[in-house]
Amino acid sequence: MHNNWMRRQRMLGYIFVGPNMLGVLLFFLIPAIYSFGLMFTDYKFMNPDMTFIGLDNIKRLMKDPLFFLSLRNTLIFLLAVPVSIVIGFIVAVILNQKIYLKKLLRGLYFMPYITSGVAVAFVWMLLFQPNQGPINGFLRSIGVDNPPGWLSTTTSSMYAIDIIWIWFMLGYNMIIYLAALQEVSSELLEAAKIDGARPLQILRRIIWPLVSPTTFLLLITGLIMAIKTFGIIQATTQGGPGNSTTILSLYVYQNAFRYYDMGYAATVSWALFAIILLITVLQWVGQKRWVHY
Repeated sequence: MHNNWMRRQRMLGYIFVGPNMLGVLLFFLIPAIYSFGLMFTDYKFMNPDMTFIGLDNIKRLMKDPLFFLSLRNTLIFLLAVPVSIVIGFIVAVILNQKIYLKKLLRGLYFMPYITSGVAVAFVWMLLFQPNQGPINGFLRSIGVDNPPGWLSTTTSSMYAIDIIWIWFMLGYNMIIYLAALQEVSSELLEAAKIDGARPLQILRRIIWPLVSPTTFLLLITGLIMAIKTFGIIQATTQGGPGNSTTILSLYVYQNAFRYYDMGYAATVSWALFAIILLITVLQWVGQKRWVHY
């Protein structure tokens, strides 16, 4: 009787996880294995012939200046992740206090995250417009004679994308931190105040360590999301000007669907996977030093 019950429970579990596992198999595992095989071919989308070329695509990758430029741009883009996390934490701490219109402000900060990335991109294109945009208009009004070109110049375009990403992710980071702050013991904070701890000391020595698991979560997910970002950059600059905003995910898209070089696009995508895996492993190893459970 017990064995039959266990067998039915096991079968019920398979039924529940079956559709999800089927989706993973069809839309992740099989395409991943197929793309790994494409790395060793010269497959072009418009040409059905596929020739095995060994490690030629990997050798090409190691000599490709545009790949290394995309890697550099990706690293610059990743700087936006910790900045957004820190600002999100500060906003969450402020909005966790007793202030007027607290719920409204929380909603306003979170709204950009649930807005279409393309819509966000077009709004910021108007804000960053060099000649008639409100940002440069404000800078000129306070005495800045030569404000940045933002998205229109190679020197500032990647940092402008960073600003968009920080603004876009701020509300999400804030909401997650707000949930974590609800778990911080009020008795512990009161005891610190009684002992004479200043607000900044409480923030640094008590609150920040207690929410460090949340910070670790946001750091991992934020870096992975940033590395895979495509829509905002494609909508604003399409990788320009002069490839100054081409990151690795966009470079994969360009090779696959602009040049139809599927073999080389697969090689770049697996390089991107290796970078994501390396960053994740380094974070898991390093989190033992600063994450407190």
